Amino acid sequence: MKKIYMHSLGCSKNLVDSENMLGILTKKGYRVTEYADKADYIIINTCSFINDAKEESINAILFAADIKNKINKKAKIIVTGCLSQRFGEELAKEIAEIDIIIGTAGFEKIDSYIEEYENNKKLLVSTEGDLDMDSDLPRKALTQAWYAYLKIAEGCSNNCTYCVIPKLRGPFKSRRIENLLGEASTLAGKGVKEIILIAQDTSKYGIDIFGERKLHELVRGISQIDGIQWIRIHYLYPEDIYDELIDEFKHNKKLLKYFDIPIQHISDRILRRMNRKTSRDQITSLIQKIRREVKDAVIRTSLITGFPGETRDEHEELKDFLKEYKLDRVGIFKYSREEDTPAYKLPGQIDEDIKEQRYNELMEIQQEISYQKNLLKIGKTYDVLMEEKEGENIYAGRTYMDSIEIDGCVYVTSDRELTLGNIYRVRIKDALEYDLMGDVEDEDY
Repeated sequence: MKKIYMHSLGCSKNLVDSENMLGILTKKGYRVTEYADKADYIIINTCSFINDAKEESINAILFAADIKNKINKKAKIIVTGCLSQRFGEELAKEIAEIDIIIGTAGFEKIDSYIEEYENNKKLLVSTEGDLDMDSDLPRKALTQAWYAYLKIAEGCSNNCTYCVIPKLRGPFKSRRIENLLGEASTLAGKGVKEIILIAQDTSKYGIDIFGERKLHELVRGISQIDGIQWIRIHYLYPEDIYDELIDEFKHNKKLLKYFDIPIQHISDRILRRMNRKTSRDQITSLIQKIRREVKDAVIRTSLITGFPGETRDEHEELKDFLKEYKLDRVGIFKYSREEDTPAYKLPGQIDEDIKEQRYNELMEIQQEISYQKNLLKIGKTYDVLMEEKEGENIYAGRTYMDSIEIDGCVYVTSDRELTLGNIYRVRIKDALEYDLMGDVEDEDY
């Protein structure tokens, strides 16, 4: 029985691809191992979104090559994902230890590629083809049992000037609702309580196959599945947040009031240079509308600092925006200059030390906002999904305000043993900049 080792890098969308590859191969009789030096096939699912991600992916490949050369000479190395799609031919030339290179659309045929390699015993490179969006691929979970990502679409058609994703993943393609509901039901049957809907742009779900936005209908369908208690949505682009979806947030008890809305900047001139589809007025109007219509809504965003041509005044405008609107969660990224993107050639590229300074200024503002908001939660009670035991009588979990791995957590004290994966009522007693502390109030449900 052949053994496979998976090293999944990058975003949650990539993680789902890794789970699908493992599902396909285990269904074919392969066995998963946690040790690369014991594997017949070392699979590295790479990321190539920004420079740091490329470096991490290359380092992972070189580490696997080192294992192959020094410890496990029988191992075959498979490189998949965005780095393969972007630099497949270069990888083949530069790293001789690689045996199979598969692009972003080829992972669903990984078993066939392995079979082809076994027959021919020579380097296989495949970065062509389209992903079958209607296929029902098996999955082997790489996450904890109580939550799972559900990828509702592939690719992106927004063509932001700083982003290479459309070239790596192709145009935006939605999956059929019936496929998604079937997969969500399967996940619920395996004990999943929180479904996290993901795509490069979830708010456009359905436009390409139905001619209209259908995210609210998808959410409504998932909420009717027994066992699913929380539904969370990531990556709602501001220009496509529509009234029916906001109504779903207002009335659907399973849909968490967590708005993950990447806005990237607030200066109209910078937004235009980024080829974003919204203006400052549209963004601020949307924030006000969400807060007005959805009680206890939490808004998360991502911002890019140091974009080419960003002036000191535009940076100050972004700082003032944070101070005025006090968003709940903010991820800040220093602009990464990527080849094959329009922004790569824009004039006014900003020095790294200035990017670092601006990043620190924004982070300092947001840290204080986060702390002040957390202080207001003391004395309140929240549902907390318990996920980790930190020590004797100490646990860590998440509220509806916290998505896995990107937000804070709640440290919980309990005199009784808590079951990981269950939801408990927790009363908040103290706060840090990003995390909360509390006590279990009553039984879970």
